[in-house]
Amino acid sequence: QENEIKLLTAEIERLKNFGCLGVSPSLEGLRDENAKLKYRLNFLRKSLQEERSKTAKSMININSCLQEIFGAAIQAAYPDLENPPLVVTPSQQPKFGDYQCNSAMGITQILLKTKEQKVSPREIAEKISKNIPANECIEKVEIAGPGFINVHLRKDFVSKQLSSLLINGVQPPAVGKRKKVVVDFSSPNIAKEMHVGHLRSTIIGESMCRLFEFAGYDVLRLNHLGDWGTQFGMLIAHLQDKFPDYLTVSPPIGDLQAFYKESKRRFDTEEEFKKRAYQCVVLLQSKNPDFIKAWELICDVSRKEFQKIYSCLDITLIERGESFYHEMMKDIVKEFEDRGFVQVDDGRKIVFVPGFPVPLTIMKSDGGYTYDTSDLAALKHRLSEEKADILIYVVDSGQSVHLQTVFAAGQMIGWYDPKVTRVAHAAFGVVLGEDKKKFKTRSGDTVRLIDLLEEGLKRAMDKLKDKERDKVLTAEELKAAQTSVAFGCIKYADLSHNRLNDYVFSFDKMLDDRGNTAAYLLYAFTRIRAIARLASIDEQMLQKAAREEVLILDHEKEWKLGKCILRFPEILQKILEDLLLHTLCDYLYELATTFTEFYDNCYCVEKDRQSGE
Repeated sequence: QENEIKLLTAEIERLKNFGCLGVSPSLEGLRDENAKLKYRLNFLRKSLQEERSKTAKSMININSCLQEIFGAAIQAAYPDLENPPLVVTPSQQPKFGDYQCNSAMGITQILLKTKEQKVSPREIAEKISKNIPANECIEKVEIAGPGFINVHLRKDFVSKQLSSLLINGVQPPAVGKRKKVVVDFSSPNIAKEMHVGHLRSTIIGESMCRLFEFAGYDVLRLNHLGDWGTQFGMLIAHLQDKFPDYLTVSPPIGDLQAFYKESKRRFDTEEEFKKRAYQCVVLLQSKNPDFIKAWELICDVSRKEFQKIYSCLDITLIERGESFYHEMMKDIVKEFEDRGFVQVDDGRKIVFVPGFPVPLTIMKSDGGYTYDTSDLAALKHRLSEEKADILIYVVDSGQSVHLQTVFAAGQMIGWYDPKVTRVAHAAFGVVLGEDKKKFKTRSGDTVRLIDLLEEGLKRAMDKLKDKERDKVLTAEELKAAQTSVAFGCIKYADLSHNRLNDYVFSFDKMLDDRGNTAAYLLYAFTRIRAIARLASIDEQMLQKAAREEVLILDHEKEWKLGKCILRFPEILQKILEDLLLHTLCDYLYELATTFTEFYDNCYCVEKDRQSGE
């Protein structure tokens, strides 16, 4: 932007000279051009100003600052080294300072391999330390053990960052160009109930969307519903038999699950019904209005059921099911054929992708399309129409090979370059019962999600009554506490586990107010708010103090808490890169326990025994 501003300013000067010299026959054209340039110049200046003011208010990523400082020191100490290792991490113990730079060991190996020089890591650490440029954040460095560089931060630097945080609020570090992120999550099937397997995709997907939105990205949340395909043939045929006047009278399908099971039983046992079901699929796919109406009715019943769950868990989604991509599928098949990627196998059209043993089937022998076709169509639409810079699929680990094959096919045909566009599968493990087996009901059925949420509400209320909260809260407050605890605990229990692993679902563990649980964090948060309330200090008073006074961090617990608060941008950066949200939960738990240590050691508020003030 700064370069463009310089160029535009020079161009405006040049045009001025043209006008003065009377060289141009079309003075009107010049004025017009001049006005356009000035408009663009003002726009750029304003946008640069906004960017700078946003950056000034943003939290600083201290780890990134230290990486820049040590990067410059290593460059100065070893200018011939290409891509030297840059390792900066927070120290695990206060005696080793606040951060550590552990690059010396890696550089020793490189010097030995590439230059056959044998230099001890300690010697390298000393050379790096001598070349550290002037900066505002490092108080001193010490070399420990075989070559660790222990970094001690300046107290006035930390104090200044904390005051700035209080004045400007929690502003994430600026992300540069506002990128578009598309997240595909939840994605249940029409006519089937959402079960515990959908819980993880829904919670993790929603949380990733909130993360990217918080960091300043433009996020599109997509629900890739299973709303098209052969199962609709049997459902429509069954609807016609059970509610023949469905076109004029809305059919009372209360229990869609039972309706699905009945139609499936008939499909498996009645030959005549099976034939009709296949005819219904053909008529639906040829857009016969009566069959489209039947399809819409079935989708609507499902939609209402899904929405109950989304409302409970505060989930926001745009529905864009498989049917949305149906019209695009023939073009996908043609594109792969035109590029010579299609082979015919027993009437099926298949595509082999290098590095993947199982081909994609893009057309069945009867001319129908498959999941492979709709997933390719969705991928292309999200890249070419939605212009996604980042595309995330929150789908269980079982789909890993399928999705990697689809992504590789997209690269092979030239839809995207992985160096430019990030397409990622955020995989997750299964939910297990307390017996460490797949989570099922006593009768062996899959657990319905709505039953699970209702059980959570019941358990949360029992817990609140155990703690006698019903005696001090109004009915309305108690209800709010019940939903916050129940749904907060269910979400947090999922998010606090590494999503790549299977996790054991246990109400007892998630409602425990000890350890890394939502119940403990809610308790810690309430305690912090209570201090502010008791001290009768509001936001304005704090901001005024932050502007006018210097925050002195004398006590070790104060210092520890201050540094912990300022690590937030590092955590944010990490989870935006690896999409592992449990890191944020670990950090929040550490922040809460660090606060508790501070609270236990440093008085925040005291009551006057006489006046009670």
